[in-house]
Amino acid sequence: MSSYRIHGATGEWEVVIGLEVHAQVVSKSKLFSGAATEFGAEPNAQVSLVDAAMPGMLPVPNRECIRQAVRTGMAIDAQINKWSRFDRKNYFYADLPQGYQISQLFHPLVGEGRIEICLDEKDPEGSTKTIGIERIHVEQDAGKLMHDQHPTMSYVDLNRSGVALMEIVSRPDMRSPAEAGAYLRKLRTILRYVGSCDGNMEEGSMRADVNVSVRRPGEPFGTRTETKNVNSVRFVMQTIEHEANRQVDLVESGGKVVQETRLFDPDSGTTRSMRSKEDAHDYRYFPDPDLLPLVLDDAFLAECRASLPELPDAKRHRYETALGLSPYNANVLTAEADTARWFEALLTATAARQDKMEAEVARQAANWLISELFGALNKLGKDLETSPVSPEQGGELLALIGDGTISGSIAKQVLEKMLETGDGAAAIVEREGLKQTSDTGAIEAAVAKVLADNADKVEQYKGGKEALFGFFVGQTMKAMQGKANPQLVNELLKKALG
Repeated sequence: MSSYRIHGATGEWEVVIGLEVHAQVVSKSKLFSGAATEFGAEPNAQVSLVDAAMPGMLPVPNRECIRQAVRTGMAIDAQINKWSRFDRKNYFYADLPQGYQISQLFHPLVGEGRIEICLDEKDPEGSTKTIGIERIHVEQDAGKLMHDQHPTMSYVDLNRSGVALMEIVSRPDMRSPAEAGAYLRKLRTILRYVGSCDGNMEEGSMRADVNVSVRRPGEPFGTRTETKNVNSVRFVMQTIEHEANRQVDLVESGGKVVQETRLFDPDSGTTRSMRSKEDAHDYRYFPDPDLLPLVLDDAFLAECRASLPELPDAKRHRYETALGLSPYNANVLTAEADTARWFEALLTATAARQDKMEAEVARQAANWLISELFGALNKLGKDLETSPVSPEQGGELLALIGDGTISGSIAKQVLEKMLETGDGAAAIVEREGLKQTSDTGAIEAAVAKVLADNADKVEQYKGGKEALFGFFVGQTMKAMQGKANPQLVNELLKKALG
């Protein structure tokens, strides 16, 4: 990513970006009640008396939600606060039945951490940047207003009321839409590896409040605006682009940026003002009297740390050093937890069928997955999760290539049949008669015919035009319907051409 600047009428401007990401915690029940959290339920079907703020109902913290937030903090190398406290954030809105939200302002569960991003995700060995994390606090979500159910009224769905959220607050360390996009993708990857949030922005389980300000390079921060509840990486980047340019135009025309809350309109790619930005004291925060402080003991923290999986940066490093994968391939395979799991299952299935060094098998499996299967699935509009080919079937196909049963070109045909039918590679090769031949006599006969039919090119080759060797190989393979052993074809052609 090159240095990002906005070229205004009066000179260059720098954009300063911070993100507050609300990530829904993966748990079967809500933060302070036993109500279910499953997405897609009928409106108001998952609401307990606590969620509906019935009189006398007391919140009880969900241990699993706290555990998931702690594990997330550990995954970003953050300070875990053994003592934290819940506060009430008071405001009145139709989808907030309590009249307040239980959050953590003064003493959050997780303190300062960091996330490292690649400034060019196509070049993982290139420059990186560390984005600071200010805090992660745990809070309950509000309900949802439904404006399209009635011509004159808005309905309220409280299914989401009380669902546990982690609010992950970055420092204002990002300086371009691309950096913000890289940060969001990396954070989503970490959350999915840890298993604390599914990262599904379309379903609202991860959304971002986007803080943007502009300044002359090197000058103090300008006044920021906050654009609420942006629900895709692309929209976050569009929000920054539009808002930064809007602020530059405003300042250069003699106006002033007002600290306010804005909304993003995905149809127009623009933001619009929603309300002036309240300061914290407007919410009248105070400690929640119904909840004792959270106190974490060493055994709980040790269990949280022991439960963490191998994280994406460590996995990428291992793929490069232990498996000998290229930085690009290692980065592609570790970008999503599901991709890494699929690759490792493929690796296990392939290694079980081939008597080769692990690094050799890993490179073969990585190249096939990225170059062949990803491309084929993309044409079908599918991904690994919906792939008709399993890792075990992929390992079977790679083993057939590895032992010489089929050639690489035949393997492409076999893969197409596997995707169409769901059948295994060996069964398709047997049924379709696709086994590679190492019959020297048959290949020699094909070579002799190709050279006889192309006597003029043989003379050119012998006269120094060595590039024609590839032509002879192609013609021989075509004559053998792609079933000849390529190594034998090369050897016999060299011998025949002298």
